[in-house]
Amino acid sequence: MTISRLGVIWNPSKIDEEQLRTAVAESITGEVLWWETSEDDPGRGMAAAAVDEGCDVVVAVGGDGTVRAVAEVLAGSGVALGIVPQGTGNLLARNLGVPLDDLNAALERVRDGEPRTIDIGWVEFGGEKRAFTVMVGFGVDAQMLVETSDDLKDRAGWLAYVEAMGRALAGTEMTDIMLTLDDGEAQEVRGHTMIVGNCGMLQGGIRLLPDAVLDDGQLDLLLVSADGALQWLDTVRSVVWDNGIRRVFGGVTEAVSTESTRHVAAQTVSVTLESPQQFEVDGEEVGEVSSFVASVQPGALIVR
Repeated sequence: MTISRLGVIWNPSKIDEEQLRTAVAESITGEVLWWETSEDDPGRGMAAAAVDEGCDVVVAVGGDGTVRAVAEVLAGSGVALGIVPQGTGNLLARNLGVPLDDLNAALERVRDGEPRTIDIGWVEFGGEKRAFTVMVGFGVDAQMLVETSDDLKDRAGWLAYVEAMGRALAGTEMTDIMLTLDDGEAQEVRGHTMIVGNCGMLQGGIRLLPDAVLDDGQLDLLLVSADGALQWLDTVRSVVWDNGIRRVFGGVTEAVSTESTRHVAAQTVSVTLESPQQFEVDGEEVGEVSSFVASVQPGALIVR
């Protein structure tokens, strides 16, 4: 696919402008339009301007927040999203196989890659509605795992996540949850962590949501209700061993649920919490919520 007009939306806190412009000039032919994000607008207004200007591909240069903001506007527009990852987690880029540490390679993928259509998630809470490309939730969440010590990950690999989960679990409290999946009956459950995701791979190759696929028209849900040391060990075993190492080597083909970790899939997830919880959207803290509804928009986003 030839790119006739490319929009570049870049986060100036993540990359040097001269370095980026040089790489774009080396990798991209054709007209290029530029927008810089700001503290007040992480990319939504810029993406809307790029669509209005007739860009057929818009590249988000930054972290997960920049990618999410741009994707929210491009969803359903027919304009393709390109990603040049410059953040800490870069979770959508990881799940798409975008080169992480090579600026030119990421831009060449945008230039030469075959367009792919993926789902996007939407979450409503407190009168707001936001898109998400990776996951939303509360408790021992993806952002905690993303920010696990890089030094420890280099030295200890999977054990770094065990250590991070242990720290996070120690500070969590169980709450009653009213959970409704699609048009099913509401069910009462208890837990301290709930993750609803469009894709599930985190740093280090760990799959928090092992069955999540970007284009299956479903959201995947993980509910964690570990209470006490034995159930915490059961959770670690489930995440790291059953749904991690064993899966990598072909010993498991679908997500394994246990007494303290439950995996399900749905198109719509409705949640009401007995006590408000700190909530995150693609790793961004948005404050406490008492209820939320997450739904999937199948095939809404074109990526390159």
